[in-house]
Amino acid sequence: MRVIAALADLKLVARVSEALNVTQPAVSKQIAELEKIVGVPVVTRERNRLYLTPIGNRLADHAKQALNQLDRAAFDIEAMASGVSGSVSIGVVSSVAPTLLPGTISQFKRITPQANVSVSEGHFVELFPQLEAGVLDLLIARIWQPQELPGIDQMTLFSEPVVVVAGRNHPLAQKKDLAWADVAASAWILPQANSVARQAIDALFAANGLTPPSNTIASLSLALNLEPLRVMPALGLMPQRLAQTQATRGEIATLPLDTGGLLSEARCFWRADQIAQNGALSLFLKCLQQTTDELTTIPFS
Repeated sequence: MRVIAALADLKLVARVSEALNVTQPAVSKQIAELEKIVGVPVVTRERNRLYLTPIGNRLADHAKQALNQLDRAAFDIEAMASGVSGSVSIGVVSSVAPTLLPGTISQFKRITPQANVSVSEGHFVELFPQLEAGVLDLLIARIWQPQELPGIDQMTLFSEPVVVVAGRNHPLAQKKDLAWADVAASAWILPQANSVARQAIDALFAANGLTPPSNTIASLSLALNLEPLRVMPALGLMPQRLAQTQATRGEIATLPLDTGGLLSEARCFWRADQIAQNGALSLFLKCLQQTTDELTTIPFS
């Protein structure tokens, strides 16, 4: 399983053998054995590279999911045996919370039910001073112009596009070709003016030669934002996964506008001196990484 999963990402037998610490002949032998089992080719060869066939790609997807389950089982057993207790306080921006926190908290509480979790939503500028002061143990946010922060460790979690959305009855909802100039004068539901996200959005409009929208509703709540989109001709920004879910339900439409990687990267931040002191934080970070790894094996669709 690990060979076919690694081959999907690395393409070269030499890289797969190095990553798995096995010989190249051993990799080739396992590929041949797998093809014998399934009865059809799982790879095609082009010069020095191997490319998975459609069946090979499907096998790789299943292999990645199975390996994640095995890794999670090993992690769960180790964590339960550690007897971690205590508490962890999480600050999170609303555009990340629905994607990461339900699975992470569920896993954390399953393996250490005696530990407590508290969650506060806000924007980065509001939450970061609380992290520095020790009120929060962990901060999860989308970032713009990443930089090193003194005394703070950080980890990239995932990358997910942010898309422009409108209610299904919005006049622009069925348009196949739009430019930013077509939407600049619209009503927009946006983050608060002093937030990092709002600064990034203003910069996006400026990059397209436009002044930021003046007809705005400032709101942090994704759940609340869905209602104005439904009842009035407003536009908003939403993580792609959530937008796809709402579009499938017929609630909103995604507009064909290039957001240029706007706020696509999510990271978590914690004080560098806390991992050794707070076992609950250390375990929560591991659960968060497990959830993130599972997200990356599920394609957007």
